[in-house]
Amino acid sequence: MMSQESSEQPTIMALSPARTTTLLSNLSSVTTRITIATSKCTTSRSAPRLVAVSKLKPASDILALHTPPTTHLHFGENYLQELQEKARLLPPTIKWHFIGGLQSNKCVSLARDTRALWAVESVDSEKKASLLDKGWGDRKSDMGGEEKLRVFVQVNTSGEEAKSGVDPAQEVVGLCRFIREKCPRLKLQGVMTIGAIARSKATTPENENEDFICLKEAKDRVNKELVLEGEDALELSMGMSEDFEGAIVLGSDEVRVGTTIFGDRPPKDQARVV
Repeated sequence: MMSQESSEQPTIMALSPARTTTLLSNLSSVTTRITIATSKCTTSRSAPRLVAVSKLKPASDILALHTPPTTHLHFGENYLQELQEKARLLPPTIKWHFIGGLQSNKCVSLARDTRALWAVESVDSEKKASLLDKGWGDRKSDMGGEEKLRVFVQVNTSGEEAKSGVDPAQEVVGLCRFIREKCPRLKLQGVMTIGAIARSKATTPENENEDFICLKEAKDRVNKELVLEGEDALELSMGMSEDFEGAIVLGSDEVRVGTTIFGDRPPKDQARVV
């Protein structure tokens, strides 16, 4: 896990001009590719939300992209301690997404103690949803955030045993119904998938990814069975560095892009927040 050098709040080290230029160029390139892919979507829609996945990258990288004139807002993290350290250091105007594997024993702290938490994207059980709901209820006002915590239900679209997520048929409907009816502090924002690596690598705007089609069908099933329309209709969170353009063409409302923006990640035991 990423560490800081002392128990006191450290100063975020300034980036070199070369690193800043690289990050801004990468973000601009991804944004352009998103715009082009959106124009190929068969339905008229705005560009999807871009979550810049900053796991194992220093806080200074994030600050470079959040600082005007770029002012990128949405950042994703996979590890609770790393997310909470960065959220304490960085401006509260950042909108944080937790996108990693969700452990039941950390759900309350994630919701209660993470400053400026905007969404949790990896909810795959009623127990975890209930614990997030409890944590959000215990949250202090100075932690920021909105009245309800946005959550996405993670769907195992590839059927791989090693992958987290609910079954894309009836399990997804049941969990979404539970969140809507039993978790008053949560806002059911949408459904999310990671999908199979092989399918991801083969995805192009012309070659449709089976995982994305499966997630889209799951979303449509939930919307129909729970009668979710207008502002209540679910979003699709699908598409990463390898395949985000193909996801957008199929209607993704949010893409999660990491290495294409930040570059290769260091080994976990060598990463530092500052």
